Amino acid sequence: MTDLPAIDFIYLNEADMIEAGVTDMADCVDTIEDMFVLLHTGDYRMAGPNSDSHGAMITFPEFSPFPTMPKPTADRRFMAMPAYLGGDYGTAGVKWYGSNIANREKGLPRSILMFTLNDADTSAPLAYMSANLLSAYRTGAVPGVGARHLARKDSRVVGLQGPGVMGKTSLAAFMATCPAIDTLKILGRSQKSIDGFIAWTREEYPQITEIEMVDDLETLCRDADIVTYCSSGETGDPKKYPLVKREWLKAGCFLSMPAYCEIDAGMEQADVRKVMDNIGLYKAWFEEVPRPAHNHIPVIGVRFMDMIEQGKMTEDQLEDLGAICAGDSPGRNNDEEIIILSVGGMPVEDVAWGTKIYRNAIARGIGTKLKLWDEPVLR
Repeated sequence: MTDLPAIDFIYLNEADMIEAGVTDMADCVDTIEDMFVLLHTGDYRMAGPNSDSHGAMITFPEFSPFPTMPKPTADRRFMAMPAYLGGDYGTAGVKWYGSNIANREKGLPRSILMFTLNDADTSAPLAYMSANLLSAYRTGAVPGVGARHLARKDSRVVGLQGPGVMGKTSLAAFMATCPAIDTLKILGRSQKSIDGFIAWTREEYPQITEIEMVDDLETLCRDADIVTYCSSGETGDPKKYPLVKREWLKAGCFLSMPAYCEIDAGMEQADVRKVMDNIGLYKAWFEEVPRPAHNHIPVIGVRFMDMIEQGKMTEDQLEDLGAICAGDSPGRNNDEEIIILSVGGMPVEDVAWGTKIYRNAIARGIGTKLKLWDEPVLR
């Protein structure tokens, strides 16, 4: 930075983020794919002893002597997710958020997020930005990257469970990478959420000419080229997680799982390819929680780690999406294989997409300029 010791940075509210391109899913998918190549080469750092941690989380006890302490309602937590990303990014950042399913009763999103982007050399702030859209689109972009490499090129039918924010961004990413999609099968908890999702789909993607509401997971999965489970819920008992059975799936199905999920014995078999967004992330999680880990972290990749410990599979059967993006491992080999992608979510994704949006904002004069100091009082 040329103007040290004076430091300025920009604030981007949600409207600024939209103007700077945060909802451009095609660009987001390309950015996140580029990030995966950097992950594969090792040009990144996250938290934890292996530099692959999802983040640091504050949870609350079931019983507390302090009346003002938040109660442990479903999905109740605060979390910091820091990361550094190299390559053309060369930035660091941290996403900070609180989450509480009970927010919905107040008309608020389940999670409320903010993101700080920093210069990786001086650590000075570059931007402080609204991050609900940033997080949602980078999360959806990962299934899009997966679909680009792992879905059949002629994929037409998407089966989607969970018509919420994650469902919208996942579908947007599939549409950006699989242009032949023309059919949507949808399963949701409430008619209101289903109706809202259908209205959004018809407006955003008129090429989807067939939309079918279904009542169960088996019907959702059968005949789908792409299957995704995108609902959130309470953890603890995998028997209550949404299930996918091998017998429900057509040959060549690609499954993207960014939310909680359980699989049957057929899906455990070695001929079902098991791809992780970052194997190191799951190793870090596996070190942080009791066994079986899937009881505590419901992402399907954690289930794979349990399977390795239980002797049901070996680590070399896991595949890494970054290696596939870099061309060092194969994408889809044929039109028959079934492939499941575990999407855990990583702060390097926020740094990648946040850096791109920050640079767009600077180039377009978007945002509110804020001053940290003209000169620091303490040095």
